[in-house]
Amino acid sequence: MKKSTIALLGNPNVGKTSLFNRITKLNQKVGNYPGITVEKRVGTVKVHDKEYTIVDLPGTYTLYPNSLDEEVVFDTLSNKNNKDYPDLVIVVSEPTSLNRGVILYQQVRELGLPAIFVMNMVDEMETKGLTVDHAALENYLQTRVFTTNARTGKGIHELLNHLEYRPAPYFDGLSLPVQYQDALTEAKVLFPLDTEYKTWQLLAQERPAGITDALRTQLGSIRAAYRLNTQQLQKDEALLRHKKVDKDLEAIIQKSTNKKLSFTHKIDNLLIHPIWGYVIFFGLLFLIFQAIYAWSGPLMDGVDQLFAILGEKAEAVLPEGPLGGLIVNGIIAGIGGIVIFLPQIVILFLFISLMEETGYMSRVVFLMDRWLKPFGLNGKSVIPLMSGVACAIPAVMSARNIENPKERLLTMLVTPFMTCSARLPIYIVIIGLVIPDRDFLGFNLQGITLFGMYILGIVGALLSALVLNRFIKSVRKSYLIFELPTYKMPDWKNVANTVWEKSSGFLIDAGKIILAISIILWVLGNFGPNDRFSDPEKYIVEENPHFTPEEIENEVTAYKTEYSFLGYLGRGIEPLIRPLGYDWKVGIGLLASFAAREVFVGTMAVIYSLGEDIDIEDDGQKQTLLDKMKSEINRNTGKPTYNFASGISLLLFYAFAMQCMATIAIVRKETGSWKWTLFQIVSMTGLAYFAALIAYQLLK
Repeated sequence: MKKSTIALLGNPNVGKTSLFNRITKLNQKVGNYPGITVEKRVGTVKVHDKEYTIVDLPGTYTLYPNSLDEEVVFDTLSNKNNKDYPDLVIVVSEPTSLNRGVILYQQVRELGLPAIFVMNMVDEMETKGLTVDHAALENYLQTRVFTTNARTGKGIHELLNHLEYRPAPYFDGLSLPVQYQDALTEAKVLFPLDTEYKTWQLLAQERPAGITDALRTQLGSIRAAYRLNTQQLQKDEALLRHKKVDKDLEAIIQKSTNKKLSFTHKIDNLLIHPIWGYVIFFGLLFLIFQAIYAWSGPLMDGVDQLFAILGEKAEAVLPEGPLGGLIVNGIIAGIGGIVIFLPQIVILFLFISLMEETGYMSRVVFLMDRWLKPFGLNGKSVIPLMSGVACAIPAVMSARNIENPKERLLTMLVTPFMTCSARLPIYIVIIGLVIPDRDFLGFNLQGITLFGMYILGIVGALLSALVLNRFIKSVRKSYLIFELPTYKMPDWKNVANTVWEKSSGFLIDAGKIILAISIILWVLGNFGPNDRFSDPEKYIVEENPHFTPEEIENEVTAYKTEYSFLGYLGRGIEPLIRPLGYDWKVGIGLLASFAAREVFVGTMAVIYSLGEDIDIEDDGQKQTLLDKMKSEINRNTGKPTYNFASGISLLLFYAFAMQCMATIAIVRKETGSWKWTLFQIVSMTGLAYFAALIAYQLLK
């Protein structure tokens, strides 16, 4: 028996996704709608032995599809061939924006769909000075109205018990403007089985989806014959609806003095102040990066030692030979090289989630709009740019909400400059190697450096946008219009879900790549093309006749690595990277990380496990990756491989290089152009090379 499909629909910031999480719990999955990069959330819930599919539609203010998100909403609700076409729509609203929720509900009912209405976050009604006549609202909407609090679960049980409820057909539709009736009547002939409002929707859209090209052409002919402008049709409907609904709700909603809202305004007077707003924002960012170092240090040390012990135990249990070497020096070393940074990733996602949950991220959009305009961006570009601090892939995808094509393209091209979570492990390792662990003006110097790398990413993105803005022409002006939501206490369950989803996703995605590359690197490092690899003692004695037997034995492992397939590959690219201060081992890490940046650390872990005697002891403890990297000597310079000059050079390379296959694929898909994708790869990597070159040559 086919499951009933229930669609959750609502404006942004009404707690719809919190309601979805509360209803479906862990029985949900996240993907994309077919053919596009709009996130799709689907879950299941079982009520009285019947299972329902719950679809969380993207947040929208209207059914008119002016963005990819809105196209998904309209197609799902209007196309009966859509596999997510709902049997019931739950329209979610919240007390302070009830009129917009009612308008969305009316549009859904006029499409011919059964719907019920949910007022979420009802706990805030009293603090916001609102009283709603529940019975009058039900009578007005001609359906059941439920009150819920998705954070506490209040009202959820009653809502679930009414998933089989279907209201009577809706006959109280909006009287559409009389000047369009003749055109609407003519269009209705093309769609005899659809409601009048659905026909109006198709007439009021420039290129309506879900119909044949022939019907689309005929609609265009009707618009041309009656000289109709689709934007004007949509505007006229919106004005009529708002005027009618605002008047109708006057008798249903009573408003008293709004203390909560005035408190929100007082906070905004500080947080979006033209001076203090920026001071607070950048101060908050600075504290976040201090916390990443201060809070995660003990956890990192614990994970590092855990994997060192795990490798030691595995080596003791496994028999000597290729399999044992692969597991100890390939898989465990490679995976351990990325798991160690999970604490920082969790802390980063925690702060980003808190900024979104409380409503502060919307203030950042407002603050940054005036500063982003000269660079060819707008305030909405802040969402992709800030999201890029977590991961460039969803960040580039989120640029689809920017209406202006030029600003959308610029945002996608410069977002990968933002310091993503994949860069974080590299920065932490390199900063730990070349920046002293001491305080400066009361702040940790390594934390200040990490903050500086994030600022460098922002500067790189903005300067790149400024340059590109001069060459990419815009066909129309853009404006930033959006609603600042009221401040809310974070829903800790939502925060936990977000942190878990993002952190585990990062770990799994990175782990897959690192596992594959670790195995490949181990194979390349354990086999060689000639007898310099198979009989290293012979050549060590010839080249160093004064070596004692003990010195020869100590040199064997490093010599074999240098003359393995991996060593030849690294030394093959060494002339290209030597001017940057890198040796062949770093070169291998650079090559491997073009698949994904975070692979660099796992690659280094594998290489140093191969290239060092695995029994080296340091104060009775097995050496960790950082210990080995600190003691590494560059044979070209005779200096430590990771000194201040080479370290800064490496930081700059990773700050600017385009090193993520998944991001490249998403940029290609979103831009629909190989031209811009290849331009991004070449320009970013070229900038990275020359920035690293200049830094090393000046600092060495």
